Amino acid sequence: MKILVCISKVPDTTSKIAFTDGNTKFDETNVQFIVNPYDEWYALVRALEITEQGGGSVTVVNVGPAANEPTIRKALAIGAHEAVRIDGEPGEAFYVATQIAEYAKDKGFDVILTGKETINFNGAEVGGMIAGLLDLPYISLASDLQVNGSTATLKRVIEGGYEMVEVNGPFVASAQKGMAEARIPNMRGIMAARTKPLNVVPAVPVDTLTSVKVFGTPPPKSDVKYIDAENPGQLVELLHTEAKVI
Repeated sequence: MKILVCISKVPDTTSKIAFTDGNTKFDETNVQFIVNPYDEWYALVRALEITEQGGGSVTVVNVGPAANEPTIRKALAIGAHEAVRIDGEPGEAFYVATQIAEYAKDKGFDVILTGKETINFNGAEVGGMIAGLLDLPYISLASDLQVNGSTATLKRVIEGGYEMVEVNGPFVASAQKGMAEARIPNMRGIMAARTKPLNVVPAVPVDTLTSVKVFGTPPPKSDVKYIDAENPGQLVELLHTEAKVI
């Protein structure tokens, strides 16, 4: 089975977030970047498990500049067989999806996997867009993926239970918690990643559909107010007039 896993470079969750250029651009100064956890822990690891059990190959693809290559190498260290970097600036979801769809359209992939969303934008858009551009079935938010020949069975958690979906490849799916268990690259994998192929392909022209007006951070939390246990009426009043929860 030939599987393509889409990976994104995102800031580590402990990074201090700041913006530049009039709050229209993320400030990458002193920021530690990682592979998007939903892409790495669930989509990539499950793809590796499938090929380890039934044979095949896993290719990871990333849209971004040369500075993304150390992050891509992390995916190779975990076990991906090869990597592709599409040399473009990932400014919006449609741009990223178009680049990946253009690359994948004639490569014969049986499955294309993404994480359910990136932890920096939380858009959950790219997987569905890739499927639409390639005219392939799309299964979102899958928590389990089993493959039997050319047929795949996916499990989706829904309100009040879960849904089982069967689909014949090729197809696109987004992976969420439950799909696999995270792997830590070992020394052998890290050394092997240095020599695994990382191919760079040019981006295709894409019309920009959206633009950033301004970024902002949440307002700081207000100070804690302590209410005397002998004065429950004041607590009720504050919950009603300030917190507005009752």
